[in-house]
Amino acid sequence: MELNLAIGMGMEEEYVVTEADTAVHFGSGTVTVLATPKMISWMEGVSLNAVLPFLPKGYDTVGTSVEVSHLAATPVGMKVRVVAELIAIEGKILTFKVKAYDEVDKIGSGIHKRAVVELDRFIKRTNQKGKKA
Repeated sequence: MELNLAIGMGMEEEYVVTEADTAVHFGSGTVTVLATPKMISWMEGVSLNAVLPFLPKGYDTVGTSVEVSHLAATPVGMKVRVVAELIAIEGKILTFKVKAYDEVDKIGSGIHKRAVVELDRFIKRTNQKGKKA
C-alpha cells in the first residue's frame, strides 16, 4: 500500500458552538461553554479530512492518541476555527499538530495521532472481537 501523503498537508474547518457542543451537554462540566471532548472531536475530524481523500480506496484512518490542552473557554454562538497539519509519517502512523481558535483567542493546541487501516480488515477484526466478549 502506497500512501499518497506528505508532511505539511493540512486542513482547516470552521464550526459554530451550539448548546449541544457544551460541557453541560457532554457531562464534562457545569458551564455552557465549548466542551473539551467536542473540541477534541473537531480536531480529530479535521485531521481525518486532511488525509482521507489521498488514501488508497478501501483505506481509512482511526484515532490512536490525543495530547491536547484546552486553553480558553468559548461561549455558545462563537465561531471556532480548527487547524490540523500532518507533521510526521511513521509507517501507518500519522502525527498531526492540531490547533483551535475562537474569534478572540487560541483555545486549544496539541498532538493527535491516527493509524491508517484497511477498512474491511479492520471491521472484520473488530466484529470478531465483539463475538469473543
